[in-house]
Amino acid sequence: MATLGDIGVAAAINILTAFAFLLAFAILRIQPINDRVYFPKWYLKGLRSSPLQAGLFVSKFVNLNYKSYIKFLSWMPAALQMPEPELIDHAGLDSAVYLRIYLLGLKIFVPIAILAFSVMVPVNWTNSTLKRSNLTYSSIDKLSISNIPTGSNRFWTHLVMAYAFSFWACYILKREYQIVATMRLHFLASERRRPDQFTVLVRNVPPDPDESVGELVEHFFLVNHPDHYLTHQVVYNAKNLSSLVSKKKKMENWLDYYELKYSRNPSTRPTKKTGFLGLCGSSVDAIDFCTDEIKRLSEEIELEKQKVMNNSKYIMPAAFVSFRTRWAAAVCAQTQQSRNPTVWLTEWAPEPRDVYWDNMAIPYVSLTIRKLIIAVAFFFLTFFFMIPIAFVQSLANIEGIEKAAPFLKSFIEMQVKFIKSFIQGFLPGIALKIFLIFLPTILMIMSKFEGFISVSSLERRAATRYYMFQFINVFLGSIITGTAFQQLDQFIHQSANEIPKTIGVSIPMKATFFITYIMVDGWAGCAGEILRLKPLIFYHLKNFFLVKTEKDREEAMDPGTFGFNTGEPQIQLYFLLGLVYAVVTPFILPYIIVFFGLAYVVYRHQIINVYNQEYESAAAFWPDVHGRIVFALVISQLLLMGLLSTKEAANSTPLLITLPVLTIWFHLYCKGRYEPAFVKHPLQEAMMKDTLERAREPNFNLKEFLQNAYIHPVFKGGEDSDSEVMSEKWEDQEPVLVQTKRQSRKNTPLPSKHSGSLSS
Repeated sequence: MATLGDIGVAAAINILTAFAFLLAFAILRIQPINDRVYFPKWYLKGLRSSPLQAGLFVSKFVNLNYKSYIKFLSWMPAALQMPEPELIDHAGLDSAVYLRIYLLGLKIFVPIAILAFSVMVPVNWTNSTLKRSNLTYSSIDKLSISNIPTGSNRFWTHLVMAYAFSFWACYILKREYQIVATMRLHFLASERRRPDQFTVLVRNVPPDPDESVGELVEHFFLVNHPDHYLTHQVVYNAKNLSSLVSKKKKMENWLDYYELKYSRNPSTRPTKKTGFLGLCGSSVDAIDFCTDEIKRLSEEIELEKQKVMNNSKYIMPAAFVSFRTRWAAAVCAQTQQSRNPTVWLTEWAPEPRDVYWDNMAIPYVSLTIRKLIIAVAFFFLTFFFMIPIAFVQSLANIEGIEKAAPFLKSFIEMQVKFIKSFIQGFLPGIALKIFLIFLPTILMIMSKFEGFISVSSLERRAATRYYMFQFINVFLGSIITGTAFQQLDQFIHQSANEIPKTIGVSIPMKATFFITYIMVDGWAGCAGEILRLKPLIFYHLKNFFLVKTEKDREEAMDPGTFGFNTGEPQIQLYFLLGLVYAVVTPFILPYIIVFFGLAYVVYRHQIINVYNQEYESAAAFWPDVHGRIVFALVISQLLLMGLLSTKEAANSTPLLITLPVLTIWFHLYCKGRYEPAFVKHPLQEAMMKDTLERAREPNFNLKEFLQNAYIHPVFKGGEDSDSEVMSEKWEDQEPVLVQTKRQSRKNTPLPSKHSGSLSS
């Protein structure tokens, strides 16, 4: 088990690592050659010019101003200077609210830490229970609830503190929920016009033997929304076409690389092998080969486009339907369209940037089966991941192994003390971090298979699963397996009815492992995030081998995003650890506070200067954030209840039962009071916005504005004639009477407005 000395070694390693990363960042960010790596957001907005274009040759690559090196930490106050309203205009509401999660952590845990160290640490420290026991413990554990003797009246202190911490957390959560809900409504009311405000996604359009999907959608909405329907765009299965376009883009990159290589050495034509991964096969002229491949792919793309546009089997039973007003779109998105509740299903359309087009081709009826498959797969993934978790815990508990296997003691004690401290204090955290590297990618693949149609919903579902995984494996798994390793000798030699008591006593002792994990993942991880080592290397490789024009240089930049699917679950793990151990082992709280403070500054800097968010959901993720923190709060209360029951605190335990009940009631109150602002759009707000816009811009052509908003990206190329063909479908024409092919009704009762559908 990690002792105070081991924690000190781990802290020193992580502090030095974080400082080294921050120092490297401070030096690299001011070098002109790295300007596009550390300030890509400003380049994408067109508000920053390259420092490589002027000055001396050396100064184009190296910053010669010594004063800038002295002020190497100036980025920290600069990151805090931009006011929140300006930040919302600059980066969007999603980014601004995401930063509020870190502030929420500080608001909750700073007062809790002050109170815990003032009251609970003295109560825990002034006992000698662990000293008189035969359990394996460290000096940190003397600060925990484990050091309180069984049946002691001192447990009333922990009970009162549990109520105080819970009430404070609930107060801050309610206040923050109210603020974010207000920010969202204000943002939606003041936001500029967007296509998704007027558009709904219609799915499960019933088949009709006489009409195409486009005609069926048009007639349905002309009949049922006669005064508000504007146009529609059917959804195509263009996965094969997207694959061909992607292959062509890769081949064009290779052509750029070989042409640039040839321009630098005109005496030798570049060659490549045509076999597997270019490692085998016949050798050919690389430029000619890439040119021929691009020509072949272009022809295939044209043929595939014609096939998609003209073959009805590529048209999915879904469409994006646009209305004349936001009010009409809100009514359609939030009401049942047919007497049969399984057809004509409507929902708000995602923002055009947010649409995940690959999943638009998935039949709606298969979504339930896909969800079941993924649920089973996730269960087995979570179960089998217990194996590496057990391995990590074995590294953290050398003393427990020594007690159970004395013959290994001489070998283990032969190690240098520093190495032993390194193994127990630093290695478990870094090992767990390595095991979790590929998990977000696996969970995102699962979410994509499940069939979500927007990037934001993909990220939110992946984040939910990541949090569940962290809770079951990293938190519960570490406690259970770690307890088994720590008290291995106790488990082997005691009776079965004593095992729960041993676990109850040992749960607080896992705080040392989580402290090392917070330092590795939180402290060093934040510093590594701001360094951007991977984007830095890849940018310079692309810049050297592929970049020929300014457009190529812009594409070489990789601004990335704040990564809600990975970042938010990690933050939630710290909320869980802080709330669980606030009463049990308060010594963990300062490490969590340092993480929230450092992460807030780092990610604020990244959001201002680096990240380019792919979509804007207007903070639709906040109910998930709130719900997970409340879940952590309830878990902390239940664990404390179980822990006190093993401590024979019979008088205080019943009073804890009301705490999770009150917390759940609080969650239901917040859910009913604030969550509707995140899942529904008030008709009053929509009407107000429509009225103001009609007064300001009475002649605005909304149909032209929506013209290409929801056309599949593969049809949008400037050089492709098909995008022009699609646009022609949207041209305004005189209203005409459109005859229907259905035998049940020969004519549409209203004049039809031509839609944007290719199938019309």
